[in-house]
Amino acid sequence: MDKLLEILKDALYKNTLLKFTASSPRKKDCAQKITLRQVLIQKHLQYQISTYHQEKVFHVNQTSEQLFSYIVKDILPSYKQILFSTDSQEYQILINKQLQPTLLKKNISTQLPVISHNRKKNRVLEEGTPIPFLIDLGIMSTTGKILPSKYDKFKQINRYLELVSDCLHALPKDKTLQIIDFGCGKAYLTFALYYFLTEKMHRSIHMLGLDLKKDVIDFCSKTAQNYGWDNLTFAVGDINEQQPQGKIDLVITLHACDTATDAALEKAVQWDADVILAVPCCQHELFNQIRNSALEPLLKHGILKERFAALVTDAARAQLLELQGYAVQVLEFIDMEHTPKNILLRAIKQKGNVKAQSSDEYDTFKKMLNITPSLEVRLNP
Repeated sequence: MDKLLEILKDALYKNTLLKFTASSPRKKDCAQKITLRQVLIQKHLQYQISTYHQEKVFHVNQTSEQLFSYIVKDILPSYKQILFSTDSQEYQILINKQLQPTLLKKNISTQLPVISHNRKKNRVLEEGTPIPFLIDLGIMSTTGKILPSKYDKFKQINRYLELVSDCLHALPKDKTLQIIDFGCGKAYLTFALYYFLTEKMHRSIHMLGLDLKKDVIDFCSKTAQNYGWDNLTFAVGDINEQQPQGKIDLVITLHACDTATDAALEKAVQWDADVILAVPCCQHELFNQIRNSALEPLLKHGILKERFAALVTDAARAQLLELQGYAVQVLEFIDMEHTPKNILLRAIKQKGNVKAQSSDEYDTFKKMLNITPSLEVRLNP
């Protein structure tokens, strides 16, 4: 026992105890199993004790000194078997009724990782650093803390920036990027993207946010002016009437209602945009078009038909964009628990001699469901 305690004490005080499991309890009121693991809590190494009682698990964190006392007083007298490992050895301890241990060991060559208790989420925008536009929009406090009621919005902003970041390689690197954001609304994501591209990525950009509501545009314009963001402008405008000057590199349309999304996609294709990001919303167009007798068990239920029609609409849009020479991904924008409108279409224009896709697959799809999507009519008048 003295030898065992010496090994445990040495491992704990040198921070080399990496894994520990006590099992086979001597009494019924003991936990079925106790495990230990290293955790980092505010940069300090501690040990997390997990006790398993039937279907419940309880956790408590202790320092090395506290844990050694706990092992000696509570664990060793109460369990018949203990397995633990250090950075160089694995041990198996079998303890008899007289509390005399049998110690078995073997060398190991790999070190188990320290797992942080406070796992830091790698976000594009970090909590803890005050960001002026997030403060003014009521998402972040002046100390950089995300307000509890706005945490979902903060996650959505970061998810959006991650999706944009993944396609930056497809945008020109030797020019000022021209970006149009259709239906920008209060522009949470518009401001976030401008901040990300200019402050984080150090790109030169000119960005235009469009919306039909004048009060919203006035608010966004004033906010951009307050930050001195001269290359971020807002205007009251209809998607169908936009005729920009010069090449548009990135077109964004987030939550444009029903066929307004199709209008934005049509413009993006006409302008030969390098990247298109679209989050469709309120899709009703194909609800009354879809007909297929084999799918009647699904289509006869309104709520199921509505959801199915939205999926069909996005599938058709993705296929039509592919026929226009885009590589299209259908991605989850934000967790379904936060919003059911969580699909994002990300389309990247293919360069060079890319063989045009056949329309046979799309034709079969539309004929099977008896549909003629708005985007098809717009792209093939």
